[in-house]
Amino acid sequence: MCRLFALTSNDPVSPMLAIKALDVMKEGHDGSGMGLLLQGLGGPFEEMKEAPILSGIFSEEGIRRLDLFMMDQGFLTKYKISLKIPKKPVEGIPRRGLYLIRAYELPEGWDMLDQDEISKRLMLIRLKIREMGEEKKDMIVFSFWPDTIMIKEIGDPMHLAEYLGLDRKELHARVIMAQGRQNTNYAIDLYACHPFFIKGYCTMTNGENTAFTPIKDFLTSRDFPGYSGYQSDSEVFTHILHYSMVGLDLGIDAYKHVITPLQEDDLQKHPDAQFLSHLKRTCRPLIIDGPNCVIGTLPDHSMFMVQDRKKLRPGVVGGKPGMFGFSSEICGLDAVIPDRDKTKDIQPMYIDTAIVSPERQEVKICRQTASLNLPL
Repeated sequence: MCRLFALTSNDPVSPMLAIKALDVMKEGHDGSGMGLLLQGLGGPFEEMKEAPILSGIFSEEGIRRLDLFMMDQGFLTKYKISLKIPKKPVEGIPRRGLYLIRAYELPEGWDMLDQDEISKRLMLIRLKIREMGEEKKDMIVFSFWPDTIMIKEIGDPMHLAEYLGLDRKELHARVIMAQGRQNTNYAIDLYACHPFFIKGYCTMTNGENTAFTPIKDFLTSRDFPGYSGYQSDSEVFTHILHYSMVGLDLGIDAYKHVITPLQEDDLQKHPDAQFLSHLKRTCRPLIIDGPNCVIGTLPDHSMFMVQDRKKLRPGVVGGKPGMFGFSSEICGLDAVIPDRDKTKDIQPMYIDTAIVSPERQEVKICRQTASLNLPL
């Protein structure tokens, strides 16, 4: 199993909080890798919310090719962070080139484009850089999106944090998602490392998805370039989330109806039975087969947790006004928010979606038995 920890805070905090939570849960992961998502950035990035940030790992030749490509696209560097790698190697962590975190000025003329077109172009550029990198093995790109940093690497999470110097104010964030991986199913590939991200939607998963192939086939048939990659069977959770909310114009309360529909007897009792029956039929290839615990974030920085019917992967949500944590284990919450009211901790059941809004005042539980907020 993997271990997951996500944090949502009114004030920017260090990613070391989430990494500390992974460290206390280390019996559940083997230190084979870590993925980190940072959003709602503080420090210098707070003043450049519209600037897309490129996150990835590049060789010297890869940097040269990247610079030529980005200049050709009209992008100019606005701000960058240099992660200085210690000269002395650390056992278990590969020796890489440059861990890149670079914010760009939008090209001339892009201010005339609507947000949908800008989002589409940023996604296509990320996909092109990934394609270039896979061709010559000199670039790995994790994200290219405003107010977003992603870091992924092989190794023990705490050792990686020290190795990369992640305890620095430029990396403080209001939304943090961290995953410590136990390498049980596949060879280690950084593109298989959670969290996964597409156009502002992000998820990470503890579990496995044996329904991966029909889900992948359905998504790739949608003729949407971003539904690609799939080095991990869990990446489809992010793409289903995007498809549900953007492609189908549904709310987060309907996401669980797509991936784990109600059984037929319960479905017929639902106030939106006709709509949900149609949704179940048309989106049947997107039904997951777990066990899975999924933690995700939305473009507005809402954070949520869902689990499948088997509910064999632990998950708990707790905190206090202004800061909430989503964790694989209670000890992770205890390490980061020890002064919360523990009697209010919530372990979502299989029909629940636990949500903390961007206001971060409480945990809301949305049950599949409740009426949906359907578009008019």
